[in-house]
Amino acid sequence: MEKRLPLALFLSFIVLFGWSVLNPPEERPPEEPGASAGVAGSTGADGSNPGSFQAGGAPVAPNFEPVSEVVEETEERELTMLLGSPGEPGYLALTATNRGGGIRRLATGNYFQRVGLTREEKLDRENWTDLMRPVGPDGLSTVSMVWSSADPEVGGASMRDALWVMKPLGGSGQGVEFSYAPGTGLRFVKRIEPVPGRDELHVTLSVTNEGFTERRDRQFTLTPVECLPVELGDKFYPEPVAVIAGPAGGEEVSVDTAEANPTAEDLNGPLAVTLPVSFAGAFNKYFAVLLRDAAPGQTTLQGARYRRIADPEWAAAEEVPIERAMRYVVADAQLVLELPAPGETKSWDYAVYAGPKKREVMIEDFADHRAVVEEDLGFFSGIGSVLLAVLGFFQSIVGNWGVSIIMLTLLVRAILFPLNRRSQTSMARHAKKMKRIQPLLDESKKKHAKDPQKMRQEQARIMQENGAFPPLGGCLPIFVQIPVFFGLFSALRTSFDLRQAPFFGWVTDLSRPDRLMELDFSFLFFHIEYLNILPILMVILWVTQQRTMPTPADEQAAKMQRMMSFVTVGMGFFLYNYASGLSLYMITQSSLGIFEQKVIKQLWPVDDTEVEAKKKKGCGPFSGIMEKMAEQHKEQLKRLEETQRQKQRAKAKKGGKRK
Repeated sequence: MEKRLPLALFLSFIVLFGWSVLNPPEERPPEEPGASAGVAGSTGADGSNPGSFQAGGAPVAPNFEPVSEVVEETEERELTMLLGSPGEPGYLALTATNRGGGIRRLATGNYFQRVGLTREEKLDRENWTDLMRPVGPDGLSTVSMVWSSADPEVGGASMRDALWVMKPLGGSGQGVEFSYAPGTGLRFVKRIEPVPGRDELHVTLSVTNEGFTERRDRQFTLTPVECLPVELGDKFYPEPVAVIAGPAGGEEVSVDTAEANPTAEDLNGPLAVTLPVSFAGAFNKYFAVLLRDAAPGQTTLQGARYRRIADPEWAAAEEVPIERAMRYVVADAQLVLELPAPGETKSWDYAVYAGPKKREVMIEDFADHRAVVEEDLGFFSGIGSVLLAVLGFFQSIVGNWGVSIIMLTLLVRAILFPLNRRSQTSMARHAKKMKRIQPLLDESKKKHAKDPQKMRQEQARIMQENGAFPPLGGCLPIFVQIPVFFGLFSALRTSFDLRQAPFFGWVTDLSRPDRLMELDFSFLFFHIEYLNILPILMVILWVTQQRTMPTPADEQAAKMQRMMSFVTVGMGFFLYNYASGLSLYMITQSSLGIFEQKVIKQLWPVDDTEVEAKKKKGCGPFSGIMEKMAEQHKEQLKRLEETQRQKQRAKAKKGGKRK
């Protein structure tokens, strides 16, 4: 049975990826005419430019008479501050900009871009992990946490491009406040403050009416994060991802997402879920920035649109057109705010989670965040969640995630052993029976060599009389292991706990390939950047495991066994650059298979004693199915024999008429 496991896994991969190809995400509406594909020209939440700019970059002329003086700064400037305390959640370096009144860069000081840093290197903010960062040359840099309106009667020519008045709050680590009066009779104030001890920012939006008379609800855009960096560049996981979730507080919180796609034709479109919206934002492989209403009863978050952003530096390095460099995707949250009466001020509170995609941390911050974790695990989220819980339990005992993966493999193998043993017994008895009746099948093949239909009927009769059909339950262990494999595949692909988790020696990050040494080797269509030992060892053990299997008596089974050698090599290429944690799981699985063949089966041989066909009642839930199949096969044989007799009579009758 184990000799077919790599083939089953490989075919399952093909089915899984084929399903994703045949069932792509729903098509997004195309970009509005006139929108630019560049960084500053990407379209905004209402389908227009988020900065109220036309395609050529010229500001939209306001269609109103200013009712108050425009208040903004005269020079663009930045302000950098540290938030929180080292080692505590929410330890961040924030760089604010008065251009658009937002965040130019946000980096966490608790997680780093690579392993093995010295204490001094960990103090260097360039080694911190970015949660928000600018993209593009000066003048085109992106800004996160931007509050804007596409309505010139409300926000003037462009709230996004204006120079807001910026000042720090309290000390240098207490946050920042932006204010802007576009001359429309409204004054906008935005405060961004840290939440002590949490991976969270508190955002307050305020509007003061200084003479604006049109008080109906107005739509605004608040962009939680404009450019969340690519964390790993894993081809198995497109990142970043724009997301919206809802309904808020529901038992089943669903999400709508848009993945990064450098060659995407649709540069913007809607993200939709059931109202009320729970949160909106973006996430990559290991981090997330998610915006939600924070005040009790506040439901201003009414939707979101995704917007793709180009990476000019990547386009230049790869020598591709800028319209083929859409490496970032943004979720522009749509807010519906009721403006205050003249002389009054209204405020709205928002929470922005900016931290790791640790399940327990995210759910503790906001229960609905579980939808992001489940989205990552995909179809096998249930199995993946259980496996992650078991892995976490083992890790709490041994303190090493690699050893925990080995222990999990042992546990899964032990649980499935009785089922495997029963399957092996059934298959061994079937193989022995096939060996016994093989001379009868060969004789039938020679006897009816010129009549294939008669040969098939005769061989089917022989197999039917001897009860030599393969046991249906023989493949059951494979089908049980496949969901476990894919559950672990998804878990290892997205589990934050495995990020930069060491095993031993050169394996310093179980979420990445083991990378023993750099090769930078190219051959034909293949480019090997690093020498990864674990996938090679995995293939060697797969082949060794196949060699320990007895040679099948059946010719077709023997061909299948030989073909498995090519399948295992193909699987090795396919998984060469995947997480070393998955290779560790497969290495342990194959090692246990070899141990079972060489040791357990020697000490406890499989009982291949044949059971009389009339006494064989089947096994478990498949007994009734097997009996029905046997009856159907008998009926089919009768119909074939009757059809053959009718053809012979018709042929004889036709020959008599000719005489």
